[in-house]
Amino acid sequence: MSSLEVDRVVVIGAGPVGQTAALLLARWGVPVTVLDARPSRDEVGSKAICQQRDVLDVWEAVGAGRSIAEAGVTWERARTYHRDAELFCLTFADRGRSPFPPFVNVSQCYTERVLDQRIAATPAIEVRWGHEVTGISQDANGVTVTCRTGDGERRVRTPYVLACAGARGDAVRRMLGVTFAGRSFDDQFLICDIRADLGEWANERRFYFDPAWNPGRQVLIHPCPDSTYRIDWQVPADFDLDRERRSGALDRRIRQVIGDQPYEVVWSSVYRFHSRLVDRMRVRRVLLAGDCAHLVAPFGARGLNSGVQDAENAAWKVAFVLRGWAPPALLATYEAERRAAAAENLAVTSATMDFLVPQDEPARQRRQDVLERALTDPAVRGEVDSGRLAEPYWYVNSPLTTPHPGRPFPGRPPRGEAPPVVPGVLVPDAPVTVPDRPEVTRLRELVRDGVLVLTTAPDRLDAVPDAARPAPVRVLAIPEIDPTGLLAEALAARAGEALVIRPDGHLAAVVRSDDVAAVTAAVRRALGRTLPRQRVVPSRAGDEAPAG
Repeated sequence: MSSLEVDRVVVIGAGPVGQTAALLLARWGVPVTVLDARPSRDEVGSKAICQQRDVLDVWEAVGAGRSIAEAGVTWERARTYHRDAELFCLTFADRGRSPFPPFVNVSQCYTERVLDQRIAATPAIEVRWGHEVTGISQDANGVTVTCRTGDGERRVRTPYVLACAGARGDAVRRMLGVTFAGRSFDDQFLICDIRADLGEWANERRFYFDPAWNPGRQVLIHPCPDSTYRIDWQVPADFDLDRERRSGALDRRIRQVIGDQPYEVVWSSVYRFHSRLVDRMRVRRVLLAGDCAHLVAPFGARGLNSGVQDAENAAWKVAFVLRGWAPPALLATYEAERRAAAAENLAVTSATMDFLVPQDEPARQRRQDVLERALTDPAVRGEVDSGRLAEPYWYVNSPLTTPHPGRPFPGRPPRGEAPPVVPGVLVPDAPVTVPDRPEVTRLRELVRDGVLVLTTAPDRLDAVPDAARPAPVRVLAIPEIDPTGLLAEALAARAGEALVIRPDGHLAAVVRSDDVAAVTAAVRRALGRTLPRQRVVPSRAGDEAPAG
């Protein structure tokens, strides 16, 4: 056995969530080692294809967002049909002025290639393929990760681990002693990527309930690059893809959707969907992220998108703790925030699956009644659940968020509407002009430098950065960086306010700008400095002794 002592954060898994985590940690000046059991990158199928606007923005922070967006197919409409009648068409609001479209469809394989290029250009990141994690143990000072490699067993010592091992991360979950409870759905879904010229379908998502070519079930159609389309059919539990191919039924199935157009099957597979969530997303110095922590049905594109948001949340917190900018107690808020986000995603996607795949006769009758009435009654269309599309989670109940009585949380807005700007929400993007940072042109770029305090007037808040040291905190007056007025409009900024924004772009607080003590308290809270010290917890698997 060889032992490698390193002072690097370890990321387990080189999928897009692990890649994102590594790149974001490196951006904060933290060196990273990525471990993956596979011998090299595989490129099987298109996998997750639908990337949400705010996730593209996260990737742009590490130099990849625009490349991914430009390679994909953008779409701004989501049409839902019952049989051949359109029930509704959603468009997606942008309260600010984001440079990214609401959604981009592009193969996960392409996304991984772009992120690999960014990793190769980042000296702080090393990727170790062929490293199967076989053991994780923790003590008061760090984590020891044991790996099986082609050259024998190796041990890696690290202060923290981000476990991004994907849906098949059973071994990692078992080492950490976490459960992965949930449910599986009986019906399967056939997924085919086909290349064909479908004209008007190229820029919109289409969802069909009970079409003539899949009676009693659903079909979902997504445009992809290179005249490729992802078609999802809900199929019975006993569906056999090989038999379907041999009999010619797969060709007939595709022809029913696209007609006589020439086509090529690029990839096909059959999935049974699961809804599962670990009982803990943090085991002391190990944070679980992405499919390693939660599995959701794909209707709404909440899998990869929420995993990237896990990675961003984890990365800035681990970096701030390691660099001495925040106390170790800050890491407890990863569990509080991201497990709540995962629970919301499970609730949303499980409700969708219950509508798509009714579990009993009363549920089937109710669904049929809703679909029939929605054809003529617009008021009923809100009950039609074809998947609420991915959106960021709001940290309104986070211990890092300071509530504001004048900006209460109103609940999720109707589908397709932009949320109001309240503490906890991800702030909208908008153009900015920063005198000493001419390369920064957008608010989302500016917030990722640290904690940002924006005031509606040039108030004297010089004491705030000093009180927060050594953490990076900057105070700027909105009128001085907002020549167009679009920033103040997007933030719904009111006279006499100061807005405290976290490094991941979530609004932490809105307080009076002339109350330096209140602004300082909100900044300290956003950094986790008002959290109680972590208590000693009983030892469990992968959890040998209490530590920060």
